[in-house]
Amino acid sequence: MSAPTTVPGDEAAAAVESITAGAGAEQGFSLHLTQDQKDIRDWVHGFAADVVRPAAHEWDEKEETPWPIIQEAAKIGLYGFEGMAQFFGDPSGLGLPIVNEELFWGDAGIGMSIMGTALAVAAIFGQGSNEQIGEWIPRCFGTPEDVKVAAFCASEPNAGSDVSGLRTSAKFDEAAGEWVLNGQKAWATNGGISDVHVVIASVDRELGSKGHAAFVIPMSEAKGIEQGAKVKKHGLRASHTADVHLDDCRIPAGYVLGGKEKLDERLARVREGKKGNAQAAMATFEASRPTVGAQALGIARAAYEYSLEYAKEREQFGRQIIDNQAIAFTLARMKLEIDAARLLVWRASWMGRNQVPFNNAEGSMSKLKAGEVAVWVTERAIQILGGNGYTREFPVERWHRDAKIYDIFEGTAEIQQMVISRAISGIPGLFGRPAS
Repeated sequence: MSAPTTVPGDEAAAAVESITAGAGAEQGFSLHLTQDQKDIRDWVHGFAADVVRPAAHEWDEKEETPWPIIQEAAKIGLYGFEGMAQFFGDPSGLGLPIVNEELFWGDAGIGMSIMGTALAVAAIFGQGSNEQIGEWIPRCFGTPEDVKVAAFCASEPNAGSDVSGLRTSAKFDEAAGEWVLNGQKAWATNGGISDVHVVIASVDRELGSKGHAAFVIPMSEAKGIEQGAKVKKHGLRASHTADVHLDDCRIPAGYVLGGKEKLDERLARVREGKKGNAQAAMATFEASRPTVGAQALGIARAAYEYSLEYAKEREQFGRQIIDNQAIAFTLARMKLEIDAARLLVWRASWMGRNQVPFNNAEGSMSKLKAGEVAVWVTERAIQILGGNGYTREFPVERWHRDAKIYDIFEGTAEIQQMVISRAISGIPGLFGRPAS
């Protein structure tokens, strides 16, 4: 099994060019998939069906990173800089959502172990210079022979939804020409097992969230960074989540994304009362929300398809249980909700890729709807399977556990509703809180 198409050239610059080509040139929204998109969808689905799903129960029980499967994904081009550039470079914006939905249809825990690196990549791509993109993104993935993962570290023990409250600090040591970071990060996917960590820290605490910046910390080079406690989770158990501790962690001046000169210029504008760019963490989350929604869709679709087949085969009282109107109508509603959520995800993905403003928080809409649908569909799947659905011998209980996090991470359902309500009302400080 191999990638249906490849990115021209082997150098990082060629991959970067493929991502940025056509940026700003709006492409009309269409629900008609091209042949390339269909080929990629079928290729990823084949990997999910043949490699991921058969191993899902084992790695969920182990609660360990499935390195052999990540390596298999790297060997076929599914995991790596060139593959990610190809998916993200789709001018329709649908490449990444399609890939994520199919992969997470196979298993969300393994899917996150493969795609968790993408959040750090999104931060580097969105905020880094061309030189930083070319240097650091390939290092996030490693090589098929020596695969690596990357971590995005924003949340802290006392700063989850309220990213503006983070306490991790970054001070510049003029004499040494180095940044010195101190603090603790929490809930970091791949935290501590990655080489590349992208860390959000406060450069000027008086400026609140506008004083934040993103830093690249390579664990193989930097001292003062180490893994803290590994989190034992309800779901996504094949994906590593841990705290990350920074204790006088020193990195070169050029390891701040975008460069120190641009950071100094931005902070100066903010201090003068001029409008600054979106805070580092929120800019990354906003770009990734439709893709996260696509992951939730994959889980929901897996549960729907499984319970549909079960309902057509399972007999009670001398007939298939799908003959019961309650079951049939539930399945109809499951299909309806999944398709409705996908439309929101695809719309937001297209808007983001074609630089159409999210005037009504369409990115948040897509993530909110898809997360809620995943939780509801997987719960209904358990109900359709009855007692079987509650046991670990059937996959629907795992899908239900995996789905719940999509109501929580990268912006809880409540936060998404706050973002949407502010957008549609035009009142940034709605609910008495400052705009973020």
